[in-house]
This record gives sequence, C-alpha cells and structure tokens, in this order.
Amino acid sequence: MTKSQELYKKAKNIIPGGTQLLSKRPEMFGVDNWPSYYSKAKGCEVWDLDNNKYKDFSYMGIGSNVLGYADDDINEAVKQSIDKSNMCTLNAPEEVELAEELCNIHPWADMVRYAKSGGESATISIRIARAKTKKDIVLFCGYHGWHDWYLASNLGDENNLEGHLLPGLSPAGVPKGLKGTSFPFTYNNKEEFDRLVSKYDGKIAAVIMEPLRNVYPEKGFLEHIRSITKEKGIVLIFDEISAGFRLCLGGSHLTLGVEPDIALFGKALSNGFPMAAIIGRKEVMQTAQDTFISSTYWTDRIGLVASLKTIKKFKENKVHIVLEKNGSRIQEGWKNLAAKHKLNISIMGIKPLSYFSFNYVNDKEIKTLFIQEMLELGFMSTTGYYASFAHTESDIKEYLDATDKVFEKLAVAIEAKNVENLIHTELCHSGFKRLT
Repeated sequence: MTKSQELYKKAKNIIPGGTQLLSKRPEMFGVDNWPSYYSKAKGCEVWDLDNNKYKDFSYMGIGSNVLGYADDDINEAVKQSIDKSNMCTLNAPEEVELAEELCNIHPWADMVRYAKSGGESATISIRIARAKTKKDIVLFCGYHGWHDWYLASNLGDENNLEGHLLPGLSPAGVPKGLKGTSFPFTYNNKEEFDRLVSKYDGKIAAVIMEPLRNVYPEKGFLEHIRSITKEKGIVLIFDEISAGFRLCLGGSHLTLGVEPDIALFGKALSNGFPMAAIIGRKEVMQTAQDTFISSTYWTDRIGLVASLKTIKKFKENKVHIVLEKNGSRIQEGWKNLAAKHKLNISIMGIKPLSYFSFNYVNDKEIKTLFIQEMLELGFMSTTGYYASFAHTESDIKEYLDATDKVFEKLAVAIEAKNVENLIHTELCHSGFKRLT
C-alpha cells in the first residue's frame, strides 16, 4: 500500500466518511489509485505522500485555486497579515476595504457581510431574506450546500433534490418541522417556476439560484425571474460561489445583465484561503441587524487579505480571459480527440468549468479507466476541468497529448469489450448531479 492508501484506511476509522468534503473522497475517482493526500502543491503541480508528482487538470482545489496553488503574491500578503496577527479583539480594517471593493465591482450592491464557506453564506442569505420578508418558503435552483434550509426539501419528497444534488439524499437530522419550507425548480423552466410562485403566492421569502452553471440561460429566463420576484417582494439571491470571478471580474450575473438583491461569493474569491462574502442592496442587507448573525472566525484577517490580493491580480492579469482561453482549448481538445478515436462523448459547461461524459452503458467503468490511465501519465484528471491561471500552454499541450493516448486505449478497450479487465480499483462513485 502507498502512504496515502494507508492513511486513508486509518482516516475512515476516525473520520466519518474519511474526508471533510464529499468531492475530495478518493472513492469519487477510484480509491485504490487516487493519491488522496498531498504533501505540497505549487502552480498546477501536486506531490503526494510518496513524492509522486502530478499536474492537476481536475478540480484545482475544488474550484478555489483559480490562480494556482501557493501563489507567491497571495502567500506573501497572507504571511504579512499573520505577522500582524490574524485575530484580535479589534476588527481588521481590511473588512471595510474589501467591502468597498466588492461594491465597486457590483454597483447595484451597497453592503457586505462575510463568512468562511459557501454553505454558510447561502444560509446567511436565507436568514436575511426571511427576516426581511417575514415569510418562510424558499424556491431554489441548483446546489447550495448542506444546511437544513436546503435539505428540508427532501422532507416532503425524497426525490426533490434529484436534479440538484445527489439522488435520494437523506434529510436525516433535519427537523421535520421544516417540511414544506423549500422547493426546487429546474433551470430554464419558466413554467415550473411560475407554478411554484402561484401555488405559494404570498408565502415566499426568497428565490436562490446559480445564475449560470453548465448551460447559459435561455433568452428572458433570468429577466422573468427578476421581474416576478420584484413584483412579489421576494428576495432574489444569486449564488455565485462556483461561477463567480471566472467569466469576468466579479459575478457572472454582470455578464448576463440581471441584478439580484443578494449575491454570494466564495471559492475563486480568495484563491484557496477560507473566505465567503454576501453582498446586497442596503434595504435588504440592513435586516441582518434584526436577527442574530455572528461568528468569531468570520472576523479573521487572512481571508480578507487573500481576497484583496486575488482581486488585484485578477485586474492586473485579466485572469478571466485566460480562464476562458484555457477552457476553450480543453473543450476543443476533447472534441477533436473523441472524434479521432471515435469515442461517443458529450461536452458541457461554461469554458472555465468544463465537463464531458462518456455516452455508454458502462460509462462508470470507462470513466474509472480514464482516471486510472491519466494518473499513470502524471495527470490528476477526471471528466471535469476547472480552468486555472496556472495552466500554461505547455501544460495544456501535455495534458491533451496524454488524453490522446488514453482515449486511444479506451477506444480499443470498448471495441474489445475489455474495459473492466483493465481496471485496478473499485469503480468511481457518482458525484454531484445538477441541472444548472
């Protein structure tokens, strides 16, 4: 066994689920092959506990390291803030500086609150919306975390989250009194949204949704939701935790031309340091004063400093343009190589958050073999690619050359009906399923 496999075996006995994040569980990639733990990471390179080196062409810190791992400028700013003390009885002045920066980037927003994770920020926004409207029901589209308000959807119907999270996800531990307080609608389906608004008219506190994820909105879809929520006095929340800072400096809604009442940010905002921001209109955000929203480590300095430096680097380097370019090259590469080897795949996602799928009955086996063979060639890779500023042109060429070799091997194995015999691990598990 490798050091990583030994450690993961130990972890599963003392950590429920083995890891803190579902998306990082080795089972998602093939538990016996995936390196599982890192000793260090720099740029897009990762070293495991046995000192094997890989290039990360998978999720780059689950979408958080958009500038790359251990960015020198970000790290230097954070180290300086640590020397000045990360925590104090007094407040860090960077709280105000970052709030001003976020509101300048989003002129429709007036006020900002902070948290440390995306799920926290979504929950804070729901609390604010319910306090503002004095209503309970939430309509949602897409994935928004693990908290009670969201999983409560499955108290009424265990299939409610089928298209938004993991099929059949259990709401165990969620108070049964929350039944009937959150309901999903499908992205780009105005009729379904309208039916929910009509059914729960006068009781809806908020609509929360990812404005953009795997597909672009159909013409008029977001505008329709904005119009209805404004007419009904419903707080519209855009969850930008995944898409934000990838298509432009700030939220993807800036490119789509629709302004919410609240927007949420995390992941790319701070390049790998814990940080989340809730920005919004003053008349909505002030309601945070009427309820209790407070936590000690929301006031630490590191996340603020990392966010300010990340935004500065985005401005100076026009990072979103590089992310778009890298994602385009990857998607085009997948398309051409699949055609070359006569593989049936589907490609989806915005360019900086790209995905493909194998269109075969034994797709899970083929995906597992793809991950396994890419690891052999030195690439942490799956059927998703999160673009990073750290991916150079030569890195991308090396990745596509490796993909060429592996696609050829897959095509031969599929033709010979020999895929399962080539796999050296249990099959990878299914991941998040979304309709956005």
